[in-house]
Amino acid sequence: MSALAQLLIEKGHVVSGCDMCCSSYLDKMLHQGVPISIGHDVEHLKGKDIDLLVYSSAISPNNPELLYAEKAGIPMAKRAEILSMLFNGNFGIGVAGAHGKTTTSSMTAFVLESAGVSPSVAIGGELCDIGGNAKLGQSDYMVAELDESDGSFELFECSIAIITNIDWDHVDHYPDINSVREGFHRFLANTKKGSTLVLCTADKGMQDFLMRYGVPEERNLVTYGWEEDCNWRASEVCHVPGGGVSFSVSSDGHTLGKIHLQLSGNHNVLNALAACSVALSLGIPFSIVSQALHDFRGAKRRLQKVGSRGNVIIYDDYGHHPREIAATLDALRNIFPGFMINVAFQPHRYSRTAAMYPEFAQALTKGDRIFLLPIYSADESNIWNASSRDIEKSMLEQGYPCTYCDDMGNAKKRILEALGDGNEVILTLGAGDVNLLGPILHKALEEKRVDEHVPPRVLAKTL
Repeated sequence: MSALAQLLIEKGHVVSGCDMCCSSYLDKMLHQGVPISIGHDVEHLKGKDIDLLVYSSAISPNNPELLYAEKAGIPMAKRAEILSMLFNGNFGIGVAGAHGKTTTSSMTAFVLESAGVSPSVAIGGELCDIGGNAKLGQSDYMVAELDESDGSFELFECSIAIITNIDWDHVDHYPDINSVREGFHRFLANTKKGSTLVLCTADKGMQDFLMRYGVPEERNLVTYGWEEDCNWRASEVCHVPGGGVSFSVSSDGHTLGKIHLQLSGNHNVLNALAACSVALSLGIPFSIVSQALHDFRGAKRRLQKVGSRGNVIIYDDYGHHPREIAATLDALRNIFPGFMINVAFQPHRYSRTAAMYPEFAQALTKGDRIFLLPIYSADESNIWNASSRDIEKSMLEQGYPCTYCDDMGNAKKRILEALGDGNEVILTLGAGDVNLLGPILHKALEEKRVDEHVPPRVLAKTL
């Protein structure tokens, strides 16, 4: 919602809005003088000259503002309906997939920006390099992260469509993997004739999809992955201890050169490969692409360093699906070989936890010490009777110990007690508010270190 609001503001529209709580997304608009209210209330609408009420698909149909707007005859539209209108009128580069959308769309936008293309951008996470999640460009190109969670990505008519992978998620909308495949089939069918489809065939879900559906006629298929028969291939992958990864890039069998990323993990190699293939299809030289990808600092909450104190380094990541968790933990192992990895995981949504708790348990075994927080509901009612205890039970049945924590205060206490004298990584993980825990731990470690370095007589005097 904030990305769309930012685009509309930059296009000269008068925008106001509300949200349930403060965030960095709102801070940027508040600093621009945009009226933002906290909480939902019909008073936000009464007596106002409103042309259109735009709302997120996460908002309940029983929301008081929606009910009032309907009664008052105020036109209403979902976020995706308005964003797709902006997108479809441009040369739209849409990034879809169950995982990796934010990083791939961020990389693609940053490469185009670095090449002087000046695209418009709408991304789900905050891009470190542009200081936000949206900007209005000067060209006809637009890069957007497309959300499959509610099926709204089917509204977008791409000139270039990237699909990073196909996996079962958002179980409240998709009852099974077949319904996910059908959604992606409709998405590709809605791309413009003559469009380019950039598909990751390293993904098993994509392989199954192509065997079942193929691609629509009058589209150009471009594949990327590890295999020699891919149009775009990464090889000679080298993970750098301390962070980063390098790899060779080839296009249709011709080696173009090396790319060195500040980001880590095989999944980011594939994300970069997608961005590379799009950029070169638009005529951007490989030298500019490789330099931009080297300079790219990533999106916030995507394996983002929070800080370090002594022998402890703290990271935060948005991963909330078993596959994302496994990829993140694999990346951490490559960055910090031999370190003890402590994971504070907050499951996201009751529906997802109920459907996938055995898979969550299996993915979390890639960590060393696991601390489970209660489920972040995202406004769901717990009709599934799901609990983080389900993950705990599954892990214990597999012979992997874990610690259940009632709240963040308890998690802070348990994690600090568990830390040893060797090298340690703490990872806060999840799509809820678990990111608040990292700074709390960092401050506690900082205070502990200060106390440890105060001479006993001075400490006694202070007490």
